[in-house]
Amino acid sequence: MVYIMSNVSIDTEKCQAADCAECVDTCPMEIFSLDGDKIVTDHEDECTLCEVCVDVCPNECINVEE
Repeated sequence: MVYIMSNVSIDTEKCQAADCAECVDTCPMEIFSLDGDKIVTDHEDECTLCEVCVDVCPNECINVEE
């Protein structure tokens, strides 16, 4: 079995968090959640690098790297 280690970062300066939350609603692996007024990653080790979050983010504030 091959494990992919990913790094998911969110530019909190550009992120609208609770006003948007597209990444929370869209991520098939459910790695994002809303924590108060910011988006956090809960278990990015389960990220499959599909980059759906990157595609739906209107402010281009999510970066996904292997």
